[in-house]
Amino acid sequence: MRPNAIAGAAGTVLAGTLVAGFLAAPTAGAAQAVPGGAAEAKGVKIAAERAAKSGVKWQDCPADWGQLPKPIQCGFVTVPVDYAKPNGRTIQIAVDRAKSTGTASERQGALVYNPGGPGGSGLRFPTRVTSKNPLYVNIAKAYDFVGFDPRGVGRSAPISCVDPQEFAKAPKADPVPSGEADKRAQRKLAKEYADGCFERSGDLLPYLTTMNTARDVDVVRAALGEKKLNYLGVSYGTYLGAVYGTLFPSHVRRMIVDSVVNPAQDNIWYKANLEQDIAFEGRFKDWEKWVAQHDDAFHLGTTQATVHQNWLKLRASAKAKPIGGVVGPAELIGWFQKAAYYDSSWVPVAQTWSKYVAGDEKPLIEAAGPNMADKAGNIAAENGNAVYTAVECADAKWPTNWNKWDRDNTRVDRQAPFMTWSNAWMNLPCATWKGPQYNPIEVTTHKGLPQTLIVQSDRDAATPYEGAVELHKRFRGSQLITEKGAGSHGVTGLVNPCINTKVDAYLLTGKLTGGSDVTCTPHATPEPPKATAAK
Repeated sequence: MRPNAIAGAAGTVLAGTLVAGFLAAPTAGAAQAVPGGAAEAKGVKIAAERAAKSGVKWQDCPADWGQLPKPIQCGFVTVPVDYAKPNGRTIQIAVDRAKSTGTASERQGALVYNPGGPGGSGLRFPTRVTSKNPLYVNIAKAYDFVGFDPRGVGRSAPISCVDPQEFAKAPKADPVPSGEADKRAQRKLAKEYADGCFERSGDLLPYLTTMNTARDVDVVRAALGEKKLNYLGVSYGTYLGAVYGTLFPSHVRRMIVDSVVNPAQDNIWYKANLEQDIAFEGRFKDWEKWVAQHDDAFHLGTTQATVHQNWLKLRASAKAKPIGGVVGPAELIGWFQKAAYYDSSWVPVAQTWSKYVAGDEKPLIEAAGPNMADKAGNIAAENGNAVYTAVECADAKWPTNWNKWDRDNTRVDRQAPFMTWSNAWMNLPCATWKGPQYNPIEVTTHKGLPQTLIVQSDRDAATPYEGAVELHKRFRGSQLITEKGAGSHGVTGLVNPCINTKVDAYLLTGKLTGGSDVTCTPHATPEPPKATAAK
């Protein structure tokens, strides 16, 4: 799932963009070393051999790639659109790197990163080296940091489902339906979005799957001159890693998966989103409780219940009259869900809300409303949403009966009203998807898979904790590090010495320290600004 909120086709905002997965089950008796299709297995081997010969023609990064400073270098890797036809149509995968900072004897290879989504770009990853981020100083001595845009994303044959400026317009309809008419309207929008994906990007939709992205990663590995892959995946990137580890177990050297998608076949992706709704509700309440504990700073209520009532009041007010003409309930959910995603958003979201209550609505409008002047940003957001939808819809078969969607989401909404209907409308295009929908791969341990490191907070909203437990069972010999009592999404990027030292040790030595499984105390809770003198 994408680790960021995304405006949905039906005018909603998605809870977690972070999931995806799949391919049609191979024919019984097909000769193949790994699951996923004998023709594709042969095709990826051919593509990887070609990439190993051609390598990557590294150069300074183009200015329009998003401020990637020297010495970061950029390039492309050519991959087949259809791995069953390796001599057919190709696309280029955009990659970048920051070379390792250590000596030649310290270097251990390339570390390839995926931040999640589906639809997220990893091209910012090398800036963790150039910015001298202290969490990565030791690892940077040993590894080139390599990022990439997955197929369909950014600089890698980007797709689109709707005009980006139309996509950005606000306010959108309140995702929580008042009755059947609202549901019919949202269903219409979802179908129009699915149709738009087919009309604008239909030639690539059958091939936008997690399985094919995993194959692309193996071709990138070969182009980098690496015999085995070192990989760090966060959020949806964990599912990509799990699929890669299943398809290419002997090609893995070291793998860390952080904030884990439940890879069970029956969880991808319809069930995953329903479970996500419940987890978001719990984490949103965690944040409300924290806000109440710091009422001297925010003045939004002294109990979680009071803060929640004030949230409902804000929501109702914005529905009656959108703030600044552009911020309604859908836009509010998009902004406030950041607090349920990341602890780093706890203070900014609370401050923005607090200023609004105090009479200054400008920060909330700027934070939650669209920026129609930012055409490049709107193109990127629309593209990210398009890839999210395309991959989730193709990875697995989705219910086509509206009654099932209505029944399931109505049930979940009773206990988790914060995100449920937003998430439902975000994913509903999959019910009328015109591209093929495959069967998720059975993620499991095959011969050659080394020990992997799994890191997870137990109150994560976007990827509930059960996902880490499930992958831990499936990847034999793996180690699970649990950050107990925490819920920020993406744990390895936070300051927590208990976790940071173990991540370093694994990447630098290959050793899983601390026993079979490890429980760490949570990272530091965000500190609010100093209390103001008066309410």
